[in-house]
Amino acid sequence: MTERRADVAVVGAGAMGTMALWRLALMGVSCVGFEQFRPGHGLGSSTGDTRIFRTAYFEGPGYVPLLQAALPLWRELEEASGEPLLNLCGALMIGGPDSVIVRGALRSARQHGLQHELIDGEELARRHPQHRLAGGEVAVVDPAAGFLRPEKAVAAAARVAAQAGAELKLETRVEAIESSGEGFRLTTSDGAWLANRMILASGAWNPRWVPDLPLQVERVVQTWFPIDDAAAFSAERFPVFIRQLDDGFTRYGIPSTGEATIKVAGHGGGRAADPDTVDRDATADDWASTADFVRRWLCGVGGEPVQARVCMYTNSPDEHFVIGEPPGRPGVVLVSACSGHGFKFAPVIGEIAARLANGADAGFDLVPFSPRRLVAVT
Repeated sequence: MTERRADVAVVGAGAMGTMALWRLALMGVSCVGFEQFRPGHGLGSSTGDTRIFRTAYFEGPGYVPLLQAALPLWRELEEASGEPLLNLCGALMIGGPDSVIVRGALRSARQHGLQHELIDGEELARRHPQHRLAGGEVAVVDPAAGFLRPEKAVAAAARVAAQAGAELKLETRVEAIESSGEGFRLTTSDGAWLANRMILASGAWNPRWVPDLPLQVERVVQTWFPIDDAAAFSAERFPVFIRQLDDGFTRYGIPSTGEATIKVAGHGGGRAADPDTVDRDATADDWASTADFVRRWLCGVGGEPVQARVCMYTNSPDEHFVIGEPPGRPGVVLVSACSGHGFKFAPVIGEIAARLANGADAGFDLVPFSPRRLVAVT
């Protein structure tokens, strides 16, 4: 079979891969994306019906410019696809005044002049009586926050990428990648391809291609709990929340999307997993801590989940992103290890990956996200 060619090959058509294909196609670059499943599947990381978008970013003010660039790209994708994807219902960062999430959100908001409020527990209880509060807790209100629809977003990005000229090879597994004098030769379940440059965007499968980087895949369970009053937990009355209690572990919640449930889960705390053999059956042991949180700290919510889904985080040791050329792999752009907080950035990371693969400047400071930092700490 004759080897087919593209200027850029994208391995993985999940959140980052479809966005990179979309932006490459708009640049007029010949590109092909390989996806072992179909865009919008529920077997990787970009799953769970909803994901949080926020701008007062407690993980660090360095992320804020990326978020400010991501927002108009999300709106552009909505317009191009005709699909509503982002609901800016606001968000609450709840914790003690010295908690990581409160201090971090305030730092990002103040450094970048973001609209925000700091409210005490009494005011929080008045506005949002769905929350039970511990003494001394406060909340940072981030009005430029809300939630995204991940499966719909990935499917929408795939559609608009194809409409713009990208080729997508679906249900096609990449079996081997070799460097060649012409760039890269990719052996797939549907034959071989040659590409000048390559973007690795296969999420939990990325460690297969960069085994020398210390990336850890984690199995995480998301849960949905029944609510007594759908109106009280609508996006209009129940903003997204992230809450840090004294144990340091963070829980988050997302309002109802039309069902008589809300999504409540914990960030991290899962076990190491292989994406090809991960246990996709959630049990009571997986959600026991979250159910205890719901019973203790939320009003009008049932204490046992009615649905649970397994997804995967790909974590770096410092939980910051990995974007750029891996050591010793010229012509490769790695986008990975978003450590469970990357989906909201997908269109801007796709834009960055497309620029780098097209030989252009990223437009952002990527030094904190360089793959080379991980080699230095191993």
